[in-house]
Amino acid sequence: MSRIDKKAVKQQFQRHENDTGSCDVQIALLTKRIELLTEHLKTHRKDHGSRYGLIKQVNARRRLLDYVKQHDQERYEKLIKELNLRR
Repeated sequence: MSRIDKKAVKQQFQRHENDTGSCDVQIALLTKRIELLTEHLKTHRKDHGSRYGLIKQVNARRRLLDYVKQHDQERYEKLIKELNLRR
């Protein structure tokens, strides 16, 4: 993912001007990376290293989503809707 894509994702999900590490931003960045890896794995089916990385990223996103759900239900639902996630 290029630097430009990361910047656009961060700007969309920031909670304040200098926010780069909130759960919302982390979840959005992980979602973008997961989408890119999924496309990669459709063409390179035997790339098990990338598949392992994809599984790790999906689990990291799940943990962050669980944290947000536990602390702020409205924010969680907003994230799910904006990112088109099935939960």
